[in-house]
Amino acid sequence: MTARLIRLKTRGDFLRVAAGRVRAVRPGLVLQAAPQPGDGDAVLRVGFTASRRVGNAVARNRAKRRLRAAAASILPLRGKAGTDYVLIARDGTGGRLYAELLSDLEGALRQVGRQGSTKDAHGGEG
Repeated sequence: MTARLIRLKTRGDFLRVAAGRVRAVRPGLVLQAAPQPGDGDAVLRVGFTASRRVGNAVARNRAKRRLRAAAASILPLRGKAGTDYVLIARDGTGGRLYAELLSDLEGALRQVGRQGSTKDAHGGEG
């Protein structure tokens, strides 16, 4: 149905995306975005994380599985190529209805898209 998403795996990539300061907070997740470094082929990459605040290992893994499923459904359609995304699980991610999680991700992508274009219009610093 959809192609596999390319995953961010190194700590440096996660820190670079967080430093970009383009983010959207929703009840089910936090989405961070940053343009990819370099002039390579423009692909969409995504990383997932859940802190211990989300719960024990079982709860964190469940939250990340749900984020991966939502990202696989939404990002190939609505994501911007050449952008790295990090999805951060929140306390309610594991118990949130899947339809609401999809809606959260779509809304966050719209917000991040607006923030990114505003930063570009103001010379990269916002």
